[in-house]
Amino acid sequence: MKDNLKVPDCVIKRLPRYYRYISDLKQMGISRVSSKDLGARMGLTPSQVRQDFYLFGGFGIQGYGYDVVQLHVELRKILGLNQNMKLIIVGVGNLGKAIGKYMMVKKDGYNLIGLFDANPQTVGTVIDDLMVSNIATLKAFVQQNKVQIAALSVPARNARETAALLVDAGIRGILNFTPAELQLPDEIFIENVHITDYLMSLSFKISNDSK
Repeated sequence: MKDNLKVPDCVIKRLPRYYRYISDLKQMGISRVSSKDLGARMGLTPSQVRQDFYLFGGFGIQGYGYDVVQLHVELRKILGLNQNMKLIIVGVGNLGKAIGKYMMVKKDGYNLIGLFDANPQTVGTVIDDLMVSNIATLKAFVQQNKVQIAALSVPARNARETAALLVDAGIRGILNFTPAELQLPDEIFIENVHITDYLMSLSFKISNDSK
């Protein structure tokens, strides 16, 4: 990335989409792709694709396009996937279990190493060879294993308290699956995944479709 250049949030949100498309092309054995073809897949103009990649130095060759393998490597670096970041899940109810099972299958740059819960009936159970630990041991585990990311799927009433515990433990990024709006220090990165919000947005669009 160019020195002292802030990447706009809209570009950051597009990076995972670029990565998914390029991964698909790589898997299909396609060796190169143009900004026009990549833009068509993503609903962007070729100019927008080039501008996005230019923020990180640019990877294309005029008249050739982008080398798919090279672009795949570069996007992994940009997204930090080459660091194999450590991840824990806090709150192992039905949603937490589903997230855990998905992350255990989709190991693309992330390493799920811990599951935590406060429910005595859940602590000690095993999900795909990973045992659920008591949340009381979370801070020591995070610091000992240098965990950077936590997925939070506890009940809403416990969300703020648990998020504060994660921050105190040294977690740098939280994937918030709870409906609670978390107020965290500026140095903590948070992504909210409010599933019902997306459902309501779809409901609005369907209900107000004039066709």
